[in-house]
Amino acid sequence: MPRLDDLKLNNLNWSKKKTEVDPDFFKRLEGQQSPEYLWIGCSDSRVPANEIVGLNPGELFVHRNVANLAPPQDANYLSVLQFAVDVLKVKHIMVVGHYGCGGVAAAIDGQRRGLVDHWLHPIREVHAEHRCELDAIDGDRAKLDRLCELNVVRQVRNVASDVFVQDAWARGQTLSVHGWVYSLANGLVTDLDVTINSLEGYQEVLDR
Repeated sequence: MPRLDDLKLNNLNWSKKKTEVDPDFFKRLEGQQSPEYLWIGCSDSRVPANEIVGLNPGELFVHRNVANLAPPQDANYLSVLQFAVDVLKVKHIMVVGHYGCGGVAAAIDGQRRGLVDHWLHPIREVHAEHRCELDAIDGDRAKLDRLCELNVVRQVRNVASDVFVQDAWARGQTLSVHGWVYSLANGLVTDLDVTINSLEGYQEVLDR
């Protein structure tokens, strides 16, 4: 049976390097968790949340799933959201998709893969809602990239519509929901400029 000794050795080396640079690093982590950010991103192994934004362990609360969805019926996502908002009191929630997302592509390629097809259904709804815009775009890659962006926008709206977030705004808690897309090609994030930070802001989005 494989023992994953290479990964264990990597872990040992990582721990040593951390303590060489900062002897109290793990002591501080053990004492508290007080991140200001919640990252809702894709499970894709090429999208390392902490590294992308240059944050250490303890500075970014992370939830990941296939195609960075925020479905209101998913208890896993909702539990993370409530803990982040009500307990950790994060100030920023970033919904982060990425260009070339395999989950987004799988949602609309017509192939059947089983359970994941149900999970990806919200993306098919986004695709149907914006079909005219997407059909007008030249090139399959450009269409997919735009669908990745539209999916992020929809998930931002999902997060902002949740009762945990809306109750936080109602009691005056500082909280913003952002939509970003990460590029595998250059390692940069693009802000889609769809930030919502109040009940009034959410209503403005609905009125558009």
